[in-house]
Amino acid sequence: MVVVGRSKVVGLPTATLLANHGARVTVAHSETADVVAEARQAEILVVAVGVPHLIGPEHVTSDTVVIDCGINVTTDGVVGDVDFERVQPLVAAITPVPGGVGPVTTVMLLDQAVTAAERLAAAAEPPAP
Repeated sequence: MVVVGRSKVVGLPTATLLANHGARVTVAHSETADVVAEARQAEILVVAVGVPHLIGPEHVTSDTVVIDCGINVTTDGVVGDVDFERVQPLVAAITPVPGGVGPVTTVMLLDQAVTAAERLAAAAEPPAP
């Protein structure tokens, strides 16, 4: 598994979470000597760098599953970090942008907000007599 991007918001937490669950994770970033070579080794490629269409056909193989976490607003609209149109026909699966990871992020954020509110409410209740 390869995570391209080492931000504190997506890249590093994703890599840490996956590693904590037993995945062998490589984190590639702007200082990685050969990002293309690292990415091509991935069965699962998670991309979160904030650069529109950074990942192209040269980064993937037919066995790659691509998870594009990038959200970039351009003159052409919202696009991901992966050049979806060029990469999609070449890979096993790919998440679109918009409409891929974004809705999952929203659901998880709402789930965590509800959990936090429930914990606060439970802590504020007086103990039973």
